[in-house]
Amino acid sequence: MRVPLSWLREYVDLPVTETGRDVQAKLVSVGLEVETVEQTGAGLKGPLVVGQVLTIEELEGFKKPIRFCTVDVGSANGTGEPQEIVCGARNFAVGDKVVVVLPGAVLPGDFAIAARKTYGKTSHGMICSTDELGMGDDGTHGIIVLPPEYEPGTDAIELLELVDEVLDIAVTPDRGYCLSMRGVARETAIAYGLPLRDPALLDVPAPNAYGYPVKVSDPIGCGNFTARTVTGLRPEARSPIWMQRRLQKAGMRTVSLAVDITNYVMLELGQPLHAYDRSRVEGAIGVRRAEQGEKLTTLDGVKRVLDAQDLVITDDRGPIGLAGVMGGADTEIADHAEEAGTTEVVIEAAHFDAIAIARTARRHKLSSEASKRFERGVDPQAASAAAQRTVDLLVLLAGGTAEAGVTEITAPSAPRSIAMPANHPDRVAGVEYGRETVVRRLQQVGCDVYGQDELIVTVPSWRPDLAEPNDLAEEVIRLEGYENLPSTLPTPPSGRGLTDRQRLHRRVGRALAGAGYVEALSYPFIGDAVLDQLGLEKDDARRRTVSLVNPLSDEEPALRTTLLPGLLGALRRNDGRGSHDLALFETGLVFRPTGEETKAVRLPVDRRPTDEEIAGLDAALPRQPRRAAVVLAGAREQAGWWGKGRPATWADAVEAARTIAGEAGVELTVRADRHAPWHPGRCAALYVTVDGEETLFGHAGELHPRVVKELHLPERTCAMEVELDVLERAVDGALQAPRISTFPVATQDVALVVASDVPADAVEEALREGAGELLESLRLFDVFTGEQIGEGRKSLAYALRFRAPDRTLTVEEASAARDTAVALATERTGAVLRGA
Repeated sequence: MRVPLSWLREYVDLPVTETGRDVQAKLVSVGLEVETVEQTGAGLKGPLVVGQVLTIEELEGFKKPIRFCTVDVGSANGTGEPQEIVCGARNFAVGDKVVVVLPGAVLPGDFAIAARKTYGKTSHGMICSTDELGMGDDGTHGIIVLPPEYEPGTDAIELLELVDEVLDIAVTPDRGYCLSMRGVARETAIAYGLPLRDPALLDVPAPNAYGYPVKVSDPIGCGNFTARTVTGLRPEARSPIWMQRRLQKAGMRTVSLAVDITNYVMLELGQPLHAYDRSRVEGAIGVRRAEQGEKLTTLDGVKRVLDAQDLVITDDRGPIGLAGVMGGADTEIADHAEEAGTTEVVIEAAHFDAIAIARTARRHKLSSEASKRFERGVDPQAASAAAQRTVDLLVLLAGGTAEAGVTEITAPSAPRSIAMPANHPDRVAGVEYGRETVVRRLQQVGCDVYGQDELIVTVPSWRPDLAEPNDLAEEVIRLEGYENLPSTLPTPPSGRGLTDRQRLHRRVGRALAGAGYVEALSYPFIGDAVLDQLGLEKDDARRRTVSLVNPLSDEEPALRTTLLPGLLGALRRNDGRGSHDLALFETGLVFRPTGEETKAVRLPVDRRPTDEEIAGLDAALPRQPRRAAVVLAGAREQAGWWGKGRPATWADAVEAARTIAGEAGVELTVRADRHAPWHPGRCAALYVTVDGEETLFGHAGELHPRVVKELHLPERTCAMEVELDVLERAVDGALQAPRISTFPVATQDVALVVASDVPADAVEEALREGAGELLESLRLFDVFTGEQIGEGRKSLAYALRFRAPDRTLTVEEASAARDTAVALATERTGAVLRGA
């Protein structure tokens, strides 16, 4: 919301010495976010005056049209003689009143004006456009043509209100009343302790039976509809300069007088309005939900297909406007430049349901100044005053006549009252304000307050955000000043530090970083499209998501059930920008609803919630396990003088899982599996032992080629995802550091031939168990297939390292341990010693 300081002073008698910066500080202190204070006309220096064009001579022989003009500027040039000016614009004629800047003046941007020779003539000044004066876009992109009533030589700086300050306020969704001069003026008056001249306090005639016929079929969607009619408008009437300038400073373009007036009143009172050309409306005006598939061409020229939830304005032909969003082209106010301009208008001032308008605006991707206000909350009691203000301005500025008929359809409603202990703000803030302060502050924001220890607070109609005692407490606290709240640091209990869970999570992150992975943090939002691209089946648990009521993006309306979409998106972006050798990791929560969640309870803020209340809140939450995931593409080991390097493979993804498990001192079991989005032949299921039972820890491997294609990933992209909560449960006591023996190691190599479908992991497990306590480590260093082995068979070569903690092993002891290991592998997997 852009607020010109000169306009704000109409409603609050600010001290003359107060600058925009001073007002900014005051508004920030009461909780409004004033982003900038713009100095309009900064650096502007006169003479800048009104001039009347006397003659125009068209200069020939140039590439573009050039005109040599004489302009009457009164006595502003010191001689009273016509001023000779060269100008290239063509949107003015002899007799028009224009804005002239004379030599010696300085325009915005430090543009000094002096007499200069150009196109064979000497130009003594300039005829100005809005852009040259820093006034913004007026839609013409040409010379400013003023109304004829201004005398030549009149100071244009004052006439056009060029020097001003404009406050740009970022209005939060709960403070919709500040999307109006009325709302900002109220906050300013409170901040300065000054009275407010409320522009909505107007004498409004009572509704009668002579007004324009209106039928509201959906009182929930439209709780109030006021209609007024004005006839006898002068089609040639233009918006006065003061109104044009206020609209421009507020960031709006001027269109025509009737439209400008509705925009002006909307900015002034916060009530969106719409003016219909009465000659183009057929029959009664109606408000209803659209029929599915109905069509409407809106004012922006777009033909829209309506949804059954859209609220529409209708006449006997059908929809003529998208309620609270944008009017229809069929009833558009005709511009004054047309041969047959609008002479009769019907003014609509209505109050529409905030949720319905917000959904319609998003559904049609059509955000307007009206929809922004309706979806944040508009004062339902301001409609009649806004309609009256519009009628008054049309009568004053366009010479119209207000018809006696007044239509006002209002759904029954009662003022909202909130019961609150008088000391509730004290308990919330930890400050003793006292009853008198609480009552005074609530009355300042427009509340009616009754009672002593227990207050009954009736909230004003323009504050739909005040719904419970905590909202009222917040009003008291912000007006008393957040900066006055005491700052008390909590005292942490000594000797606790990080929990075991926190230490494990940090170790996992450090271990992956040490293994060459780069941490990438992604947003926790997903959509159905990415789940389809991952190839998840319809009954996959990862498709059961938690949907957000107000998502940041319609394409990602749910909370993630897996870390892979965000990580793969980061990998794709980096690969597209030239980084092809990638290894990324992320740890974070995923959200897995169980279907047993209960309705959330609202916790108190004036005391510590009870254990039962906290448990009730926890029961409303979905399961949120913490996971870790990695993705790899390109080279895992770079090529160089040291060697050829190698690409990342599924084995690297499995090794990342081993790294994570190793940080908890947990053994990892790897088995072949089929699980989307991994390649069926290159997917490993990862298991750890929890309470004596094998428990699925996660999956790792190479992504399915179809997934790689759908997500536009590099070929042979690999990934791993595991659940850290499972790993935490698998930890058996404190992690013990390995004990290093000082005695020498005995190494025994063994090559076993097994069927090709026997997993190497099964052979390794048997060897490890059979070797017993003397086995220090076991490593697979070669896999061989070929004619020497036989079809359907493979050779696995292992290096076994034996060591005793208290002695040097003999050859016989090491060989016996090896033979026992081979025997158990033979028994379990059918392994045969190669060459035996």
